[in-house]
Amino acid sequence: MSNTTREIRLAARPVGEPGPENFTLATVDLPELNDGQVLVRNTWMSVDPYMRGRMDEGESYIPPFRVGAALDGGAIGEVVASRAEAVPVGATVSHFLGWREHAVVDASAVTVVDTALAPPQAYLGVLGTPGLTAYVSLTEIAPVRPGDVVFVSAAAGAVGSVAGQIAKQLGASRVIGSAGGPVKAEKLADFGFDAALDYRSGPIGEQLASAAPVGIDVYLDHVGGDHLEAAIGALRPGGRVALVGAISQYNATGPVPGPNLYPAAVKQLSLRGMVVSSYLDRFPEYVGRAAGWLAEGVLRTEETVFDGLERAPEAFLGVLSGANTGKMLVRLDAR
Repeated sequence: MSNTTREIRLAARPVGEPGPENFTLATVDLPELNDGQVLVRNTWMSVDPYMRGRMDEGESYIPPFRVGAALDGGAIGEVVASRAEAVPVGATVSHFLGWREHAVVDASAVTVVDTALAPPQAYLGVLGTPGLTAYVSLTEIAPVRPGDVVFVSAAAGAVGSVAGQIAKQLGASRVIGSAGGPVKAEKLADFGFDAALDYRSGPIGEQLASAAPVGIDVYLDHVGGDHLEAAIGALRPGGRVALVGAISQYNATGPVPGPNLYPAAVKQLSLRGMVVSSYLDRFPEYVGRAAGWLAEGVLRTEETVFDGLERAPEAFLGVLSGANTGKMLVRLDAR
């Protein structure tokens, strides 16, 4: 194997909407392994909306990317060299050094995954943090009770597409989702949604009022802005909101219409904010339940896949524009 590898670096911080000019592809030398480390040949990597915030300077719940340095994020790969007895060569592992074809990782920072339970890339989606986000949001942050009406924004995405199905398993009587465009809205039926709203076809508040004339009980927010404003108007007394993201604001350079409550998500204030890194201890519970749902066929998933590390920026920009259905992934062709 070559002693060099490729990685994607942050070339410059964006002002407003990022573009290809904010990324650069670099070839670097692989460091020697120290005791307790493994060399992973990455086979899949994840791109996620939260990464947009990391492109900016400023404090948040996760450090920003550094200009001139490789980006990072969730990845799956095969261990090709090991100086850690607990993680042998040949193991399939998840870790957080994506955006590169090979990674030298401390063994304590990798998790060996069971590829007999699901394909490796599932641990970046339905069995990874997107699935865990949906599960914790609907069981703890804004718990679904039997008979509830649930509204999920960005419902065709990695978290939303799983959340609609989990809500049904938790006893929701009706699940409503929003997505951008008629094709994605129609797709929501495959994910168990009872009603689909195309936010590009008209005011979301009017559509939600029509789909839920008696109101909603739970809202899982990925959008903020007009969606959050509409949900607050539709919520019944005692209603619950899980603030997961605010994609309508990520590229904004000025005020965005609607209530600006995204800081509550990051600070985990009361509406209630959800940051998945605070709930990683729930993974065994979630994977156990989700694996059963997958086996029963009541939980189905979809992926949008880009091939090659050099297309990772394109895949990431696609996530921000809503180009994906289900989980957006990059399949790496590491040599």
